[in-house]
Amino acid sequence: MNFFHQKELKKVTGNGSSEVDQEDSHGLVEDEKILEVLLFAARKPMTIGDLKKSCPNIADITSSLTRLMQFYKDRGINLIKIKNTYAFRTAPRYGYLLKEYVEKRVKLSKAAKETLAIIAYNQPVTRSEIESIRGVSLYKGLLDSLLQTEWITLGSRRNAPGRPVTFITTNDFLDYFGLQAVKDMPNFQELNEAGLVGGKSNNALNLEQ
Repeated sequence: MNFFHQKELKKVTGNGSSEVDQEDSHGLVEDEKILEVLLFAARKPMTIGDLKKSCPNIADITSSLTRLMQFYKDRGINLIKIKNTYAFRTAPRYGYLLKEYVEKRVKLSKAAKETLAIIAYNQPVTRSEIESIRGVSLYKGLLDSLLQTEWITLGSRRNAPGRPVTFITTNDFLDYFGLQAVKDMPNFQELNEAGLVGGKSNNALNLEQ
């Protein structure tokens, strides 16, 4: 959802005014306020490339984002980095306030949860490798249902007979579970306690970093 007209955005991102580098009462300069507007209105997390296209006159977007993240780190909403993207999200300590108003996006079966965990901890991984780890064949449509959640996607093809496709997690997966990178995922014991996996050895799910 956008809260500004495109022409107005061009005026803002055009810079050139005398107030560009002046801090406001909260310590934000014009470049940071422009990024704040773009990220607040964005429907999805934005990459630095996305931001450069919208505001090419900002000389150092990375530094501006770092300062903006610092500004929001102790507020009710935080600016967070999700892999290679940036987005505003509710601060974790206030998440309970919104719990009743957030519709659960999808309900996964036990088999789907286990498959998702295997993909996350072994990516990129092929269908046959998933079946080998789980010890059972995947029922028809399971991977399709996970693809529809947009938590996984197709990776590169394995350099093996038949060139099978691999599966990897997406930025949406990281965003939904409040992770900045795959390395931030919980360990196997935490996943087991959360009911995402069950009956598998710790060696079965091996996170490659």
